[in-house]
Amino acid sequence: MKSTGIVLLIITTAILVLLTIFVNMNLPFAPLFFLMCLGQLLLMISVYKILTDNYSTTKTFDDFYEDHSPKDF
Repeated sequence: MKSTGIVLLIITTAILVLLTIFVNMNLPFAPLFFLMCLGQLLLMISVYKILTDNYSTTKTFDDFYEDHSPKDF
């Protein structure tokens, strides 16, 4: 996955966390609505970017996890 997908997810997470903080601070409706729409739009864009990324791997389900081999069980 390219770094643009990760950056978009970090920005989206920051905006949506900021939205929850602003809701608890009783900010007016207009900025909250704008942040909510912006966060949802960024979430859709980042999911699209990640899913359409030209990423391939040679790993299969037979390779199991990277941190330990299936023989460790």
